[in-house]
Amino acid sequence: MSSLWMLFASFMFSAMGAGVKLASTLYSTSEIVMYRGLVGTIGLLILVRLQRGSLRTAFAGAHLWRAFVGVVSLWLWFYAIAKLPLATAVTLNYMAPIWMAFFLFCAGWWRAKDHVEWPLLAAIALSFVGVILVLQPAAAADQWLGGLVGLLSSILSALAYMQVRKLGQLGEPEYRVVFYFSLMTVVAGAFGTMLESRAPGAPVFTPHTGYGLWLLLAIGVSATAAQMAMTRAYRVGRVLVVANLQYTGIIFSSLWGMFLWSDRFNWYVWLGMGVILISGIAATFYNTRSSPRGAAVTSTDPIASEA
Repeated sequence: MSSLWMLFASFMFSAMGAGVKLASTLYSTSEIVMYRGLVGTIGLLILVRLQRGSLRTAFAGAHLWRAFVGVVSLWLWFYAIAKLPLATAVTLNYMAPIWMAFFLFCAGWWRAKDHVEWPLLAAIALSFVGVILVLQPAAAADQWLGGLVGLLSSILSALAYMQVRKLGQLGEPEYRVVFYFSLMTVVAGAFGTMLESRAPGAPVFTPHTGYGLWLLLAIGVSATAAQMAMTRAYRVGRVLVVANLQYTGIIFSSLWGMFLWSDRFNWYVWLGMGVILISGIAATFYNTRSSPRGAAVTSTDPIASEA
């Protein structure tokens, strides 16, 4: 059953990505970030009230730093989705576990310089080969900026994951972590929208249409549903199995791209995706090999995999 929860979460995250790409033709990236956070914040407020939870925290600084890094990562990822084929942007975002493994490898090497995790080092190196293969069409189509932004987003995602791990170790419940992250996306998205240049006399926020409102609602609902399903999967399933199943999001995103935008990739792009997938599984194994069943909050980030 845990596998089904994770598959559902991956599908919903891919649906969110498709919604972001569709909405990017109507709204700015900052606006999409803002509305995505608004739906999540309202939903979490209702959930906390029903469960009689508390949003009071003794670690405001840690939450602020995690939210800041997460929001920047989310903004960059949404920008990459707008500029790149959906499957390419999602694949780059799935580099985050590899970056986490790289950070952990560097920390381990610093503490014990006589020990080198050669299999992990090989997986990390192989993943960059996959990135080169995946980004070749983007470079050829002069979309290199979107590719670099997507790659930077995955690095910041890894930093956000590690901060969530720290908050979990401090005893912070996952709903509180996600709430402050969602609240920050609203504030940062609104601030970014107001800073963007507009024609004189034009409204600050893009006027809504029925189609646009439907897309924004779908983005927020699908992201929230995915986060809840992923949290459930990590709680009831084996961490390593569940963590690896999240890579099905690459497959779902590829199908969305084919269906909605007629995306077609050369063989070397598929090869690059496969290389990143395999490298990510290896890195995930390294990140979670000592994690017991149900210990997701302290070892992974089941609640904020977007950022």
